[in-house]
Amino acid sequence: MFLRDKQQVLICIVGAAMIGGFVLFRYLPLRQRIRAVERAIAAQSVAARKAWAQSGQLPVLREHLAKLEKTVGDYEAKVPGRRNLGGFLHRIAGLMNEHNLKDQLVQPGKEIQAEGLNCIPVSMKCEGRLEQVFNFFTSLQALDRLIRIEQIDLSNQNGFSGEVSMHTEAVIYYVEGTKPG
Repeated sequence: MFLRDKQQVLICIVGAAMIGGFVLFRYLPLRQRIRAVERAIAAQSVAARKAWAQSGQLPVLREHLAKLEKTVGDYEAKVPGRRNLGGFLHRIAGLMNEHNLKDQLVQPGKEIQAEGLNCIPVSMKCEGRLEQVFNFFTSLQALDRLIRIEQIDLSNQNGFSGEVSMHTEAVIYYVEGTKPG
């Protein structure tokens, strides 16, 4: 009987060892993998919900990008690859003549060079009616070269004739060699 009790105890120990081995070597690692998969699924679900919420903004972002491309798209085309200052200043004087502006002065300043982009300050002076000056600036804006207007001074002429004196400080740009970007 004593042997039988020993066998039962041995069977219980072996059974407990098998159950313990199963729990330690099979159940716990699988449980950890299941938790890792559940966390990954939860993270993907959050990312998917976030992407879905942001996808509603795509049309707005595309429209904004199209507006920016339209605004900036002509930038490189309007910054020539060579100086050609004389021809451009002649075009400005021609625009002043076209708009019947008097006492014209178009004078370039000292060139400034910076990281591939060169700037030339230009001082412009003329006299005429306010409408003529406005039309001149509209034509200046339509030119195929980028011009940044730094300062505009308009002064009434003596005698209330409706004439104004315009003095403008502007900057024109060019890139020596290839285009930027």
